[in-house]
Amino acid sequence: MAKAQKSYVCNACGSVSGRWAGKCDACGEWNTITEEVVEASVPKGLSGKKKGRVIELVDLKNDKSATYPRLLTRIDEFDRVTGGGIVPGAAILIGGDPGIGKSTLLLQAVCALTGNNVSCAYISGEESTDQIRMRANRLGLGETPLKLASATNVRDILETVKDSANDIKLLIIDSIQTMFVDSIDSAPGTVTQVRTSAQEIIRMAKSRGIAVIFVGHVTKDGQIAGPRVLEHLVDTVLYFEGDRSHHFRILRAVKNRFGPTDEIGVFEMAEGGLIEVANPSALFLSQRHDDASGSAVLAALEGTRPLLVEVQALVAPSSLASPRRSVLGWDNNRLAMIVAVLESRCGIRLSSYDIFLNIAGGIRINEPAADLAVAAALISALSNQPLPHDTVFFGEIGLAGEVRQVAQADVRLKESSKLGFEKATIPVLAKKKAANKNTAINVSEISHIRDLAKFLGANPTAQAEDGF
Repeated sequence: MAKAQKSYVCNACGSVSGRWAGKCDACGEWNTITEEVVEASVPKGLSGKKKGRVIELVDLKNDKSATYPRLLTRIDEFDRVTGGGIVPGAAILIGGDPGIGKSTLLLQAVCALTGNNVSCAYISGEESTDQIRMRANRLGLGETPLKLASATNVRDILETVKDSANDIKLLIIDSIQTMFVDSIDSAPGTVTQVRTSAQEIIRMAKSRGIAVIFVGHVTKDGQIAGPRVLEHLVDTVLYFEGDRSHHFRILRAVKNRFGPTDEIGVFEMAEGGLIEVANPSALFLSQRHDDASGSAVLAALEGTRPLLVEVQALVAPSSLASPRRSVLGWDNNRLAMIVAVLESRCGIRLSSYDIFLNIAGGIRINEPAADLAVAAALISALSNQPLPHDTVFFGEIGLAGEVRQVAQADVRLKESSKLGFEKATIPVLAKKKAANKNTAINVSEISHIRDLAKFLGANPTAQAEDGF
């Protein structure tokens, strides 16, 4: 009998060590290292007598390769994020905060597929079948012929799917942290159990062309809990995010082997479930006040979708030795950089002010094109002068104060013109892109952040005298 060996695995990052410690050396987290017992196997094959089998090598070019149609849920926002539908045999991982609506979204999507005569199975390790029926009835989906099960044993799940009378095309596992393989002597949710469970289910799904969607728990930092290798095993990683105090939800793709990454889908949480938002730009700007200082409209780009959002800034004198910098929906470090550039390159002093920045609507913007809109909002808030209500801003700001080009300016301008904006302040476009300018909108090109300050009426020389 092989001798059992002990290893110590970090539940946060998945690193393995030979001894226990209170703090993980790899990720720095405390109290995340757990002991796992692994059966040591007798080494064979490479150093023993047993040989491996010869695998078949095929040519890259194959005119007879079959192309499989994607599974369309008819929920356009969901299909957009997955790259145009779910690919048969694909493994998808979706994570998000507790109560954000992951199970609701997947139940709506799988019921939509079942209604289109696609055989689907929903297996939950967290809820009973009666609880799933209650949620389906609340969403008006109680009559859908969806197959349900409440199970956590991976061996039982695999045998059920293989022996199913119906040819299952989509399998939902809610959630992967509750699944376990009975041949491993460790608790569900540990690194070994999560990794092995996902590997076994994915191997079966790919061999039979079954698409599988895993629901994953997240840590306090918003990362998917468990081993990092889990995100490498799957084909697509989605995050369902949003502030629960807002009714907007964002489905974001951070990895997709079958479509673009950073694609987003926008949903609105209503009493009857999640409702897709076809025109999120108009929704995010619906409550904007045109005469308020510190408000700028950003023409952002999330994946292939142009998105107009409101950037709100508030600048107030501070009585603290270290003024506050509070940011919602954007990078705090990038705000500090923009403040430093405005001070050093334009002479606009902000170091003695409290600064509060918010991306309205509960959405998070990650691209550097928001720099110019943030700078405009800060200057407007400091001078207490509203920005032109019909103007959008986008552009990246460098440390020298230069305004750099960003991708797909023509797409951003087209979306701005569609929503009624007449002016845009953007970086200087390259000559090869001059022909792509949108003629329906008046474009003001700037090359330095000083040009923005002059455009908005900020006077750096007078600022030293009156504090502006």
